[in-house]
Amino acid sequence: MRRIHFDLEVLRSFATGMELGSFAKAADRLGRSTSAVSAQLKKLEEQAGTPLLRKSGRGMLLTEAGEVMLGYARRLLELNDEAVSAVRGVQLEGRVRLGLQEDFGESVLPVVLGRFKRAHPRLRVEVHIARNAALMESLQSGRLDLALAWETEWRAQHAQHIQSLPMGWIGAGAGQLPYETGEPIPLVVLDAPCLMRTAAIDALDRAGLAWRIAFTSASLAGTWAAVKAGLGISVRTPFGLPADLQVLDTANLPTLPKLGLALYRAEAEPAPAVARLAELILQQLQEV
Repeated sequence: MRRIHFDLEVLRSFATGMELGSFAKAADRLGRSTSAVSAQLKKLEEQAGTPLLRKSGRGMLLTEAGEVMLGYARRLLELNDEAVSAVRGVQLEGRVRLGLQEDFGESVLPVVLGRFKRAHPRLRVEVHIARNAALMESLQSGRLDLALAWETEWRAQHAQHIQSLPMGWIGAGAGQLPYETGEPIPLVVLDAPCLMRTAAIDALDRAGLAWRIAFTSASLAGTWAAVKAGLGISVRTPFGLPADLQVLDTANLPTLPKLGLALYRAEAEPAPAVARLAELILQQLQEV
């Protein structure tokens, strides 16, 4: 049986096209013509021996085989890029200071730090877990090189929008609301100022629903503990949500807005190690 060797450049075009939602945009980012990328996709399907994409209106969707291929493509490209960074960056020394919210501590941090450490063994990463306002202040004062944080009215000069995440009402896993109809809605929230605390109160006020602050905490861990204990409901995005908590049915609760997530850089042209860590963070966020 003839061995098949997938071309990494072809896989990169495929993965980039799916990331951007357009192979024309992928061609532009990769510095290729659209026809060249189309030829690469045709080659990839021929090697795979099955269609990887199917038409859906004016766009393209992955087939079941395409979903499998995309997962492997990302892993192969990740390993390739890690090898390049390890070989070229082995002599890099110093530190990178990263700030992020508690939401991303378990879902992003372990994998990213592991990859970064393998590629740059002499570089030290200092991680600061803090609230949004504190992260923005540290970034502005030069105490952080990177920050993964929610978008606010304060616009950082070197911010990269990643995605917009829906905020939801969060309750215990059983889905039973911890209050009776007509009672003020008990809220479990972080200490003010807090973007999601404000969003929850504004939404309830606009809907004409009574509410009360049942529990406040300085940490997300404390918030989750109170929700699990049935003290009230909270507001958060699905990112990093514990398995025994869930987004509640909004039939009796007002709809909440989306919240933007961004990667903030202290400098427009960051050092190579900072740029690489930013790249790894963006890659991991695409996979979770």
